[in-house]
Parts: sequence; C-alpha cells; structure tokens
Amino acid sequence: MNAKRWMKSRPSTKPEHGPMMTELFRSAEARLRKQDRAKRVNAGGPLPPADAARLLHELQVHQIELEMQNDELVAGRNEMEVLLEKYADLYDFAPAGYLTLDEQGQIQEVNLSGAQLLGGDRTRLINRPLTAMVAPASREIFLAFLRRVFAGGGRQVCEVSLLRGNRTPFWADIYGVVVISANGPRKWCRLVVSDITVLKRAEEAQRRAEETEAANTKLRHEIARRKVVEATLRHNEQHQRQLLEQSRIMEEQMRNLSRQVLTAQEDERKRISRELHDIIAQTLTSINLHLATLTKEAVHNPKNLARSIARTQKLMAYSADVVRRFARELRPTALDDLGLIPALQTFLKNFTAQTGIQVRLSAFGGLEQVNEDKRTVLFRIAQEALTNIARHAKASRAELKIQKRNESICLVITDNGKGFPPERMLEAKRTKRLGLLGMRERVQMFNGDFTVQSAPGKGTTVQVQIPFADARARGGGGAGVLRRRI
Repeated sequence: MNAKRWMKSRPSTKPEHGPMMTELFRSAEARLRKQDRAKRVNAGGPLPPADAARLLHELQVHQIELEMQNDELVAGRNEMEVLLEKYADLYDFAPAGYLTLDEQGQIQEVNLSGAQLLGGDRTRLINRPLTAMVAPASREIFLAFLRRVFAGGGRQVCEVSLLRGNRTPFWADIYGVVVISANGPRKWCRLVVSDITVLKRAEEAQRRAEETEAANTKLRHEIARRKVVEATLRHNEQHQRQLLEQSRIMEEQMRNLSRQVLTAQEDERKRISRELHDIIAQTLTSINLHLATLTKEAVHNPKNLARSIARTQKLMAYSADVVRRFARELRPTALDDLGLIPALQTFLKNFTAQTGIQVRLSAFGGLEQVNEDKRTVLFRIAQEALTNIARHAKASRAELKIQKRNESICLVITDNGKGFPPERMLEAKRTKRLGLLGMRERVQMFNGDFTVQSAPGKGTTVQVQIPFADARARGGGGAGVLRRRI
C-alpha cells in the first residue's frame, strides 16, 4: 500500500508531460525491458507479483529518466560554457570598447578593450563616471550626447577627446543607444567606443596638405598676378612712351599751328588789303571820276545828269555791300546784336544760297544765356565745319544740333558726304589747312571735348562738348580727341 500510495503521489512520467518527456520515457522503458530480459535470462527464477513488478518498473524507468536528463544537462552546460567562452572572447576582446552606463553616466560594465582604451583596470572603472575621463574641451559635447541617447532618439554619434589613465588624450568615436530594464523603468545606455586618433591625425595631415596646396595655389595665383602686373607695367611704360611721343608730336603740331595761324592771319590781311585795293579803292576812284563828270554835265549836258547820278549811287551801294560783307566775315553783327541762333540762321541761309546744301538747325532753349565767348566758339566751329563740308565733303545735306547734356553744351554737325580718315587731318606735316586742328584748339580753350567720327563713304560727324562752367583749360588735358568711327 505504501508503494501504491507513492506511485499515486509521484509526478507522472507518462507522455502527457510533452514531446521531450515522451521520447525520454520511451527510451527509458526500452532500456528497462532490455535490462529485465537480461536479468531473467541470467536469473532463471519466477517473475515478481504484478504490483511489485509495476512499482519496480516505474522506479527503474524514473532512474533511467533522471540519468538521461542529467546527461542532457551536462551536455547543455558544456555547450553553454563553450558559448559563454565565445561570448567572452567576442565581448572582451572586441576591436572596440563596449561600455554600459546608467542615467548618471556611471560605468556599469566595460569590456577589456574598453578598459585598455581608458587605461585602467576593469574593476576600478566600474561605478566611475565616464564624464571624468572626457577632456574638458569635449565635456559639453559628451553631456549633450548622453542627453540625446537617454531621450530615446535612436542611435547617437559623437566625437570627443578622452583621457587615458595617465591623462594622455586620444580621440574617440562613440556610438550610443538606450536600453530599458525589463524589471522596471530604469534606463541604461550601451556605448561603442573606437580610437580614431590615427584617423584624426590623418585628417589633420590631409587638412594641412590641403592648406599647403591652397597656399601653393594662392602663391601661384600671386605669381601669375604679379606677372600680369609686370606685363601691365611694361605695357604702361610702352604706353607712356607712346604718350610722350604723341605729346612731342602734338607740341610740334602746336608750333606748326601757331606758324600756320600767323601765316593765315597774314594771308587774310593780304586778301583784305587786295580786295580793298581792287574793289573799294577802284570803286571810290570810279565814284570820284563820276563826281568830276557830274560838274561838267551839269553845265554842258544837264539831260544826262540824272543818269550819271544814278550810276554813282549804284557804285556807292556796291561799295557799302562790300564793306558790310567784309564786316560779316570778320565778325557777324547779328551774333552781338541778336544772339547765336539768329546769327546761325543768317549764316545758314547764305550758306544754302551759295552752296545748295540743305542744312537743318535745332537748338535748346536758354542757349542765349551762355556767355559771349562760348557763343563765339560755337559759331566759329559751326562756320568752319560747314565750310569744310562745302569744300571737301561733296554732301547734299547736313544737320546742326545744339543740345544740353548734363552740365555741358553739345554741338553735333553731321553730313552725308564722302567722309575721310580723320587721322590724316591731324598730321601737320601732310596738310597746311587749319581745319580740324583749329576747331580743336578753340574747344580746348574751355576744357571741352572735340571728337570727329568719319569713314570713307559714310559721312562725317563733328561733336563738340563744352561745360557750362567757365573754367578754362589748363594745358590741354585729355580734350581734343579724334577717333575713327568703326
């Protein structure tokens, strides 16, 4: 009865305990049958009673089952030891340091690689704050990194300078992720620390190499710039020599111009003297003769007296016209009495009547407020330019415009004539005409600009620009530029 009670009270080892126990039970039962068969063969005695036999059978199966479980546990333990050894090798001897920190930043776990990186014994590192091993310059960066990690934003990365046990700094690359405990709300974070000092040195070397290359590039650019400056200086020196030569040529031209002015003045005096002698003197002599005959005709032929007086009056009128023409050529009275625009209109009317060239005149209001000297210069330039058109341009029409541009008076004279290369007109050795040079000298008196644009077959444009201010030129400056139209 005690055996039966024990059998009822013991845990069942029948198949309902699961597939593994069922297989174990069958293996134990098979082994027990083999052992019973061998005992009967060896003993040759009678079988025990049914209850005793069943109890014995159960006990023997349970014993074998325990032995087999023990064998499996031993095998599992050996396998776990192998796996634990592999895990220890992988964890402790990993190429990077593995650390576990709590929310206060204290080290809870560290592998051997991490301990070597930090330069201390693993047991002494436990419960020490990792912040104390961070260089002061990187401490704020590391604390911000820990806050991001424990905030649960996923994997975080930072680069900081850590201190070994001997306070030697090294650069570390740290990856961190938060871990929540299964037993409560407490948090840890796991860090992977890698020594990147060599990489940082390589980056620094690369940076220095790039800086050196940039400095070399800057130096090459500076060398190139200085070569350009040197070339510019050589060019400027050559340009200065050209300007000096041009100044010498212009000085020679001025001397020639002065001589030509004197010659022109003398020629003009000769022409006026000749015309006065040939026209006025002869006319006055003729008038004197007519007056002498009038006395005789008054006595002997009173009928022809009126006819003789009429001829004498015509001679007097002709003499007065010649004198007035001389006066207009020397200085038009309309310029002084009426102003620039009426003087130009009178001149253009006579010019068109003599040459057949149609000229259109336009001017801005307030032109007559310009001082007398500038009005005279504008009139003389217009007169000289139109005279040149009549003599050389073979034009059928021309246009004269006087405009106000900014703080200057601009006179523009254009024609549809045959044009000319303006450089030839500036060479005093190749021409004795005053022409363009005389106009340029008049403009330079008022510090103005004088330009001529012309090309064969494309007509000519003469442009004069004189400032409203009364400042006179000081030595010519840059005024009087002549250029070919492109």
